[in-house]
Amino acid sequence: MKNFGFSAENWSKLSLAEQMGNIGSEAERAMREREKKDELAEQKAFDRTLALIDLTLADERFRHRLKEIARTREVLCDFFQGGINFSVSAEELRRYFFQFALAARAGR
Repeated sequence: MKNFGFSAENWSKLSLAEQMGNIGSEAERAMREREKKDELAEQKAFDRTLALIDLTLADERFRHRLKEIARTREVLCDFFQGGINFSVSAEELRRYFFQFALAARAGR
């Protein structure tokens, strides 16, 4: 896996809400770059998004949430490839991830 400036060890110190909130931040960055039509920046942010999701999928603490996390990855991939399989809007993705950001903040 490409190193994007974080380690699996540091990532594993975060709660699920914190991890998903950070994934949402990267997804948001990719969506904003898409809106600006900056394909290179969009792709870089999306690559970081996938790398973070993969770290979360590998986190043994969240085995009971694997289906949701894997489906989230699938939906994001579909969204950034044109939304062929799922009809999810950018706004729906933002709302989904925002809930994790709120939970992470409340958990501090």
